[in-house]
Amino acid sequence: MNISRRTLMRGIGAAGLAAAAPGVFSPAIAQSKPVRIGILAPRSGAMGTVGECGIRAVQWAAERMNKDGGIAGRPIELVFEEETSPKDTIERFRRLALQEKVDCVQGLISTGVSLGVAPVAEEEQALLIMWDGTTQDGVKEAMPKSRYVFRSTDNECEAVMASLLAIKYFKGKIKRIAGINPDYSYGRNNWEAFRQILARAGVEVEVVAEQWPKVGTMDLTSHVAALKAAKPDFIFSSMLFADLPVFMKQGSAAGLFEGVNLALPAAGWQINQLKKEFMPENIVFGHNTLYFALPNASALQKAFVEDYMGRYKEAPHWEADRAYFALAAYKAGVEAAAKATGRWPKLDEIIDSIPKQKVESLGGPGQFRTDKIAEQTFYQGLSTNQNSYDFPTLRTVDSFTADQLQKPPGVDFWEWLKTSKLPV
Repeated sequence: MNISRRTLMRGIGAAGLAAAAPGVFSPAIAQSKPVRIGILAPRSGAMGTVGECGIRAVQWAAERMNKDGGIAGRPIELVFEEETSPKDTIERFRRLALQEKVDCVQGLISTGVSLGVAPVAEEEQALLIMWDGTTQDGVKEAMPKSRYVFRSTDNECEAVMASLLAIKYFKGKIKRIAGINPDYSYGRNNWEAFRQILARAGVEVEVVAEQWPKVGTMDLTSHVAALKAAKPDFIFSSMLFADLPVFMKQGSAAGLFEGVNLALPAAGWQINQLKKEFMPENIVFGHNTLYFALPNASALQKAFVEDYMGRYKEAPHWEADRAYFALAAYKAGVEAAAKATGRWPKLDEIIDSIPKQKVESLGGPGQFRTDKIAEQTFYQGLSTNQNSYDFPTLRTVDSFTADQLQKPPGVDFWEWLKTSKLPV
């Protein structure tokens, strides 16, 4: 690809007309060329439904923001590419940044893909704001001093919260634990975090079974049989793709959940597929940064959920929030920098401005830390089938902020678990 970095930098973060005065955008800005936002998200495969939810939300956000003046008076234009394998997604990222000359790239869900794309963003000096992707190698941050890459909350946040709620609601009933988790770093780290948090809270347990299905395994009968034979009283599962509804359906048919409590920290991703006919009640159910039926939801969330459910006939999950948050944080950073300079800001000014902004996202307030890792609000609780939907909702709604659930900058996750003031 014969496009120099200098050509790239002319296209990223430098376009636009000067404002008449700081904080006042001239009418000419509204007539200038759009702010082009590249979107990288999966549309098919195991993450297809997840990516589609995020795409719908960013389209909704862009439409809403454009009606309100866009970003610093310039309309938002979305340019879509698909997230697939790391290699192909890197090529699409380069196309967005170098050929399409977008002002910012947003999206990415798979950490494996993010680990490939993020170094390219740094190399090309192209702004990247991730939806759900991190740059963690296991639980260790691989890019602690990134300049151009903004990342989501740590992957372990949902497991830490589910573990805390398991202790809160079932402390005296957890004695024989079993895990069924995806066989890669996310599943293994979440299971280990659960065990360590139990130990720190003084909950003595016996591990009676550990099952590690490959991601995408659709016949889980052997895993269900092994779990049932182990006779656990508590099952922890960080499964989060289409295999989770399969596990719950097959487990229910086998009677696995009778007299057993569960924690499903990532269940919200599959909310529309987890039907009440096979879902037990009173399980720890993770909606994470967006619970669509939050009792005290903001006007923003209510408007989004009503429109989304009316249009698509299903509930949105937390990927919608991550997509909205990325665009809202970028908008806030640009407009704060434009107000301070009295003109359309340079890329470095936008990057420096974003971590200083608190924004209202679909799931509540959030911001980026100075190390460019997101801090947002998380929601989980005990499930109930007593509702008007065909899937569970929450009987109890617990919330934590990400600073309670993720390690501070530069700290080892496992050491943090041993010493932090966890709200146990």
